[in-house]
Amino acid sequence: MDRIYRHQRYIYDITRKYYLFGRDRMIRELNLKPGDRLVEIGCGTARNLVKIARRYPEARLYGLDASHEMLKSAAQTVARAGLSDRITLAHGYAENLSPAMFGETEPFEACLFSYSLSMIPDWRGAINAASHNLAAGGHIHIVDFGDLTGLGGLARAMMMGWLHLFHVAPREELLARLEHEPGAALRLLPGRYAFLLSTGTLSV
Repeated sequence: MDRIYRHQRYIYDITRKYYLFGRDRMIRELNLKPGDRLVEIGCGTARNLVKIARRYPEARLYGLDASHEMLKSAAQTVARAGLSDRITLAHGYAENLSPAMFGETEPFEACLFSYSLSMIPDWRGAINAASHNLAAGGHIHIVDFGDLTGLGGLARAMMMGWLHLFHVAPREELLARLEHEPGAALRLLPGRYAFLLSTGTLSV
């Protein structure tokens, strides 16, 4: 991960805004209550965490990432925003998530995956770890690439090939499972380009 992001981290937010759709919509729909604790798993540059902190000023936020390089950018972003007292960052793998990574003991009211499951090799382990560390009544929130089947054969093939260059693999089997998950609030973006999900514990 550090090899991939050593240089990309400098232009990550500028370039990703053109194709990582649905992130801000998900942030608006989080509905965090005062005192809620949210962890973003695969927080990258902390772009989302800063936006969440500003929208939900009484929430406590945590960011986990597997890349030391991205965490350097995240720490700079958080410091520039003056949010170092509300956003805690830690290095680690998603499948090993626990409050102890942040020096905490209580579970999280919300676990957020924003275009990270498509890059996490053990994405099933990541979801199961999030579920295991979710407080009673908490929610898992996911925004990520869909199966892109609504784009048409050629456009889909081109997009999938392009994503592969960045080691991104849409989790088509996850989307297929979620479309039949009772109680899951699943929304699909046009062309099945991406999906947004809010649900309770999720076992995969």
